[in-house]
Formats: sequence, C-alpha cells, structure tokens
Amino acid sequence: MKRVERLHALSEMLRRSASRGCTADRLADEFGVSVRTIKRDIDALENSGAPIWSRPGPRGGYGLATQADLPPVRLTPAQAVALLAAVSAAPDAPYADLASVAISKIVAVLDPPTRVKVDELARRIWVNTDQPGTRAVRSALEEAMSEQRVVRIRYAAQNGSTTTRDVEPVIFASTNGHWHLIGWCRLRDEMRWFRVGRIEHATATKTPCGTHSVEEIGIPPATSKSVHLDPERAGQP
Repeated sequence: MKRVERLHALSEMLRRSASRGCTADRLADEFGVSVRTIKRDIDALENSGAPIWSRPGPRGGYGLATQADLPPVRLTPAQAVALLAAVSAAPDAPYADLASVAISKIVAVLDPPTRVKVDELARRIWVNTDQPGTRAVRSALEEAMSEQRVVRIRYAAQNGSTTTRDVEPVIFASTNGHWHLIGWCRLRDEMRWFRVGRIEHATATKTPCGTHSVEEIGIPPATSKSVHLDPERAGQP
C-alpha cells in the first residue's frame, strides 16, 4: 500500500474509532508498518488539517474529532450496497483499494437507520473471486497510469518466456474476465496488451510518457465502454 493510500485508510480507521481511539501499536499492526511510521503518518495528517486528538497513558491512543464528518450523503441502502458489491466482486480492478476506502467514507456518514439497512442487505450478497495479483504490482501500475510515467514490468508470456520491458501506460481494459494494461511497449516499439495477472513485477519510473493516445489502440468493440461519468446521468437518483 502506497503512503497516500495508507493515510486515507488511517484517517478512516481513526474516524471509526470515535472516542475510543486506537493505540499506535494497533495501528502499526493493522497496516504492517512500524510505530515510528504511524507517528509520522499521524503528524502528516495533522499538518494537512485533520483534527486528530491524542491521549497518553495505557488506555491512550489517537482518534479523529467527531466534528470532522463528511457532508451528509443521501444514498438508498440499495445504492450503497451496489457500490460495496461492485468493488468486492472486482478486487483486481484498477484502484480497487482506493475505491474500498472511498466507499468506507460514504458508509461511515450515512444516517444510522440507513447503515443498519445497508448491513442487512449486504449480508445477502456473497462474492467468491480468485485472488488478484500482488498489491505491489497493481499499485505500481496504478501510479504509472495516474502520473503518466513509464512503468518497467517483468512479464511472463503465455508460452512461458519472460521479458523485462518499459511500457507507456495508455489504458486499463477488462475483457473475458481479465484485466489488461494496454500501452506503448518500448521493447517492441508498438502498442501491446499485457495481462495484469502475468506481470510478475512492476516499478513506476520517473520517466514521463510520450504522446501516445487512446485513439492509437483502435476502435473498441461495440460492447465496450469507458467508466467516465455521463454528464446527463450525474446527480440522478
């Protein structure tokens, strides 16, 4: 988990703890980092304006002031569960970790009766998915795509051969139940598809991408679509 993701998740954990608080040791165990790192993260949150309180002593810890709530969110239980189900069913989707954090924020500020209904409905949905690729690989690909920087990957082809190559990420695409990174391969000097599950290692470099665009990939199938928000539907119930 990248630091920015950990900071988001940490703030949500502190928010949920309310007046109880969480010890630094517990937070360190939760995120798999040192207590020293947790204290640095808390300092960073405080410097960004988050109203974090601390309490010394054996029962002490850290928490987020209750007035630090998000504005009211009006979702029906079915709408909230739809978000939960979509993310739970696609743990290997790009930015799935960040989506989970965002949904936790939304659910946390629903009114209590709605949260109860959300919990009751969510228990009626089960998801059974294969284990996604390593978080480190997905995190590197997401960072490279967001920042539009070259990503260096070690890729295992279907025939068993393995190559290391630099790729300029253009889009993520899901087809036939698998996620792919489509980008300009500097090794082959052409646009290539890379199945994310076959990427053994990935590192986002500091090298900016070139000028390759989505249009270079070609015309998408008639059944495909991007996940951009439709202005005509935005804000509709």
